[in-house]
Formats: sequence, structure tokens, C-alpha cells
Amino acid sequence: MSNHSKVVFEGWLVRYGKRKLGRSFFHMRYFVLEPNLLSYYKRKPKDNMVPLKTLEIDGNCRVEDRGLKSHHGDVFCFLCIYNRKQKDHQITMGTKDMQELMAWKQKLQEVIDQQQDSTTSKHRKAFASMDFDNLGSFALSDLETPLEDEEDSSHNLGRRLTIGNGPPDSLHDWTKDTEFGGPSQTDANQVHSRKNWRLVRCQNGLRIFEELVPVDYLPRSCTRAMKAVGVVEAKCDDVFKLVMSMDLERYEWDCSFGYGSLVEEVDGHTGILYHRLQLDWCPMLVWPRDLCYVRYWRFNDDGSYVVLFQSRDHPKCRPQQGYVRAHIESGGFKISALKTRNGRPRTQVQHLMQIDLKGWGVNYLPWYQQRCVLQILNSVAGLREYFSQEDGVKAVARIPKMLGAESDSNLEKKDTKSQDVGKQQAQPLDQANVETLDEDSDDEEDYQEPEANIEEESIKSDSDAKYSEDEQSEDIDISAFSGNLRRDATDKGRNCWMVPEGNLFKVRSKNFPYDKSKIPGGKYLMQLAAADWFKGHSRIDHVARRRGCAVQVAAEKGLFSLVVNLQIPASAHYSMVMYFVSKHPRPGSLLQRFVDGDDEFRNNRLKLIPSVPKGSWIVRQSVGSTPCLLGKAVDCTYIRGQNYLEIDVDIGSSAVANGVLGIVCGAITTLVVDMAFLVQANTVEELPEQLIGAVRMAHIELSAADDVPDLDNANS
Repeated sequence: MSNHSKVVFEGWLVRYGKRKLGRSFFHMRYFVLEPNLLSYYKRKPKDNMVPLKTLEIDGNCRVEDRGLKSHHGDVFCFLCIYNRKQKDHQITMGTKDMQELMAWKQKLQEVIDQQQDSTTSKHRKAFASMDFDNLGSFALSDLETPLEDEEDSSHNLGRRLTIGNGPPDSLHDWTKDTEFGGPSQTDANQVHSRKNWRLVRCQNGLRIFEELVPVDYLPRSCTRAMKAVGVVEAKCDDVFKLVMSMDLERYEWDCSFGYGSLVEEVDGHTGILYHRLQLDWCPMLVWPRDLCYVRYWRFNDDGSYVVLFQSRDHPKCRPQQGYVRAHIESGGFKISALKTRNGRPRTQVQHLMQIDLKGWGVNYLPWYQQRCVLQILNSVAGLREYFSQEDGVKAVARIPKMLGAESDSNLEKKDTKSQDVGKQQAQPLDQANVETLDEDSDDEEDYQEPEANIEEESIKSDSDAKYSEDEQSEDIDISAFSGNLRRDATDKGRNCWMVPEGNLFKVRSKNFPYDKSKIPGGKYLMQLAAADWFKGHSRIDHVARRRGCAVQVAAEKGLFSLVVNLQIPASAHYSMVMYFVSKHPRPGSLLQRFVDGDDEFRNNRLKLIPSVPKGSWIVRQSVGSTPCLLGKAVDCTYIRGQNYLEIDVDIGSSAVANGVLGIVCGAITTLVVDMAFLVQANTVEELPEQLIGAVRMAHIELSAADDVPDLDNANS
């Protein structure tokens, strides 16, 4: 290694690349930048340690961003440095912190500029010392370095100013039309199209603006552009990550969010998204709305983020049955840092939306249009309240990789495929885990795509070998299982159940003991095969002994069953029974220790993660989304059979749970409730946690419960 005094910049970054087989990898590396050399090491270099790889920096080098890439629930932003003359010789590096990446980009660009100035100075000296009398056939081009054309030069300037290669064609950048960072005077077209805004109201601590247009004509179902401006006490990076998220965390701050997924990732800055709106005005008369739009983001040189939306048709996201496809004319966020106050960071958030809700009837009423837009814009107030109630321990929401929208006929297949996305478990990236990340990584002959075509692929790290195939749930034919509560693959059914995506739930990561971080739940250990909805005059216990139930069907197939019997006291005694099936748990696994353990161990480990995707604010606040240990909150009875374990959960045994239950039962027909079950991991060896299974109950009706069969005369 060179003398430390020559080091310009150094630190830990993530190295990204592809092997010869096309498989992507993420490795933690220690990067060192010198005046004419970029190198990285497996560990922090000492003495004369030889780097794993080096890249000589000269005036032909360029730095370009690669946008965002996700790896096991963590999101990283990347830069690529390469030589224009040898584009196959490049290094792609990244970090979770955008500010840190900008510092690296600035240092790299400064070194490149110094090399360019040095080369230019040498050429000038050589030109001045030439003997023109004896020049002969010498050509000036022999001393010249190929220069970039004007287009490349302007691109280089723009690249130094922002992280982001410019929005896609036809995507309108509304942030350049406003008084906030408006267009330059040299751009006549942008000056002509500059928007003017009028304050129309102040609501929930937000200023709401309406666009002033020169003409009054707009499509009848399209509102004028409206914008909400508010201040959030949080860092720009944290607000940006939360705005980009489409997971369960979004329900806590965006009241208009119903469901979201990634249809296609175009590049690190651009993606096609599917989004269902949760509009609360007269849902019985107005059909629900959904969206398919392109989302683009960039990071400006002033430290602000810009996120742009615009509707776009996509072959993988066709209109869904039962939904009206709305159209976003223009929309997005601008997130800008403000001066700190009392030592707390502050961020200004601007949220713009101009949307055509389509449809007919009440959708042509201007006040209805404005009400819906205001509900969408109110998410800025949700962001403010979300961060004001943070205790600093809860991890900021991440950006999960989600499946694209399918047609209704394929939704049932989607449920199976969606669980495969979460099969991989998180591997933390920090200095303490360099060795675990670097297995089989001494060979640095990494396949490099052309710099414009590096794409995100599904990635499996070597650490995933911890989870053998027999520990993951396998596809089981559940057509032979039945219950009196029907399964519905759509989310519009009533009095039915379905299986939500595992990635909607957050579980403890491998690094949880150190930073309290959580990751998407991923694939379930067991499959939900059937569900029963019973009522009786007394508490219903030990339903697994019922003749012909799903437990006995599973036993005939050589499968193991986990039965969760939620005992609900109301006007009658109700039981919601869920049957999870799989192969017998692997000996020594946490699930096997739970199944065969004593009641004390089970009470200390059985965890429930609740959620209310659809319901009133009071119910959502009452139920919450905080995981709880069932055995500590209510009385649980465990019945271990030969091929099953039944858990009878007496909700009426807790006064608190009984009070919450009273609120839920009063509005149960209007609710959609998610419940995920898992065994809590308390040691590093047991991490990361894995979900046993989950269920989504939609608009359950008390009157639809069947009378409990005669269990006393059933066979054991």
C-alpha cells in the first residue's frame, strides 16, 4: 500500500458485480482513493497489504451513478467508475447513506479533474518547446488526447450536479416549474410554463396550494394540480426511504394507501409501480381506484430528493377487475433539508398531485375530486406524525422487492410466487461481518456488464445455506383440504380468507441484537390449508379431534399440522380456527423445539404480528401492528397430538384483549385483518426469524358462523 499521506479518501463500501455465470454479488470492501489510483481490500490495509483490485485514474475516467439496488431488504445506492477507453475495466461501489456516496463522488471527480488538468498542462509545455522549423510531417494530433464532444461534455457537467440520469421521456418534472428551484432564465420554454400557486387552505399543519391555470378548461374528471407543503422533523434520507417504501410500514403514515407492488425495475432510478388507492368516501357507491405509473427519483447537488410520478400503461399491469384505473397527470415529492432547530433535523416535504379519477357519476363532482386529492396529500401530515412519535430504535422502512400486478385469474398463482420472493434471509453488511460476506470471494474475476446494462437480479448469498430446503415450506396440494370458511384469491371478497404476502410483515434480522433492525418476513414455514368459523354455547376446545377435519386429512398424507384456535367471547362463543400444514419440522430447528417443548417455553416464544389493512382509524389504533407474545398476553392451551399441535387462544382471559375485541367485533364486517404467527428468536443462532404462516380475514360476518359439531363423540 502507498504512504498514508497520499490517501485522498477511504472507508468501507459495498462492492457490487457479477460473476461469470451472471450471478450478482455484494461484498463489503475497504476502499482507498489516492491521487491516481482507486483500490479496495478485504480488510483495512496494514503495512504492505496487496489490494484485491485497483483502477488507475486518469483524465479518461468517468463517474456515473447506478441508482438503488436492494439486497435482502437493505437498499443501497451505487456509483460506477470506469475508463472511457476501457469500459470493461470498472468498479461499482455503494453504501446505504446517500450523503456518504455523494462525498465519494465528489472526491473521485476532484481526482479526475486534477488528472485532466495535469494532462493539459503537460501538452501545453510540450507544444511550447516544439521546434516548428524541424516539424516535418509531425501532426498536432500526435500530442493530443481525444477530447469529448460537446454532448459528452455537457453530460459530464450534469452528471456532477445530480445523482440521476434524467427522467424518462414524457415524464414532466414539475419541480422545475415552481418557484422552489425554478428554471433558469436561459430556458424560455420552462419560463413560459412556470406554474403559479394560490394558497387555498391550511390543514393538519400543512399549507395546501392550488395551481393557477391561464384557462378554466380541464377534463371534467380531472382536478387542477394541488400541492401540500409541510415540515417533518427527520433527516432527508429517512424521509426519502419512507416515501419510496411500499410495505406494511406505509399504512402507518399514508391513509390513501391500499396496496402497492413493483411491476418492473427499469433501472436504479426508474420503476413501474402498481398502486391501489384507499379512498374513504362512500365505498358502497364508488368503485375503488388503482394506478399503474412510472416513478423516477434523483438526488440533487443541494441535498434534496425529487420523486416524480406519471401514469403509464404496461403489459404486465393491465386493468384489474373491480377497479377503475385512475390516471396521474403529474405528481410526486420534493424533499429538501432545512436548518436544524434545537439540534433536531428538519425537512421540507412538498407533495404534488394532479389526478384524473376516471369513472362516471359522482366522480364528476368537483368537491368529491378535491376531497380525494386532499386525502392523498394528507400523507405529508402522516409523515410528520410518524417521525414525531419515533423513539429512535425502530428501523426506517425499507424498499422491498415486490411482485407485479397480475390479472385476477392469476392472483391465486401470485400468492404462491410471492412467497418465493422472500425466501432469502437478510445478511447484515458491516465491518464485523466482512468474513461472513466474503466466503469464496478471493477470486475477483467478476463478470462485468456494459456500464449501461447492469441490472438487479435475484441474489442468494452463501449464508443462505443455513436454511436447508426441507426447512422451507414446499408446495403442497391443498385442494384436498376444506373448511366452512371459503378462500378467496381476490381482496374484494366478503366473509373469506386469503394468504397475505410474507414480505408485508417485519421480523428480526440476523443483526437485531446490535441495531434492532428488521427485515421482510419472506416465505412461510407452513401453508395455510383451511379455516373454520364456529359458534357454540360454551368455549370450543380441542377442535383437532373433530372427525374429517383438516388435521386428519393432513395425517393421512403424512403431514404435520399446527392448529390455531382463536376463542372469541361475544354474544355466543366463537372460534376462528386456522390449519397450517407442512412436512414434519426438521429435528433441532426452532419450530421443532417449539412443537415438542413445554408450555413455559411455548408461552415465551409464540408471537403474533397483527395488522388492519382496511378499517376505521379507531380499530387500527386499538389493534396496532406491534408484535406480541400470545402466551404472555392471554391464556393459551397447547394440545400435542401424534401429528399435530393445537393452540387454543382464550382472548377473553385478558381484560385488555377483551376490550379491544369489543371494538373489533362491533365493526368486524367492515374490517380486513392480517395475522402472522412465528416463534420468537432470542439468540444469534436462532436469527433471523421465520414466519410460521399468516392469514388475512376479510369482512367476517358473525351470523355466518356454523354451529360447532359434536366434538365429544369425535375420534381422537
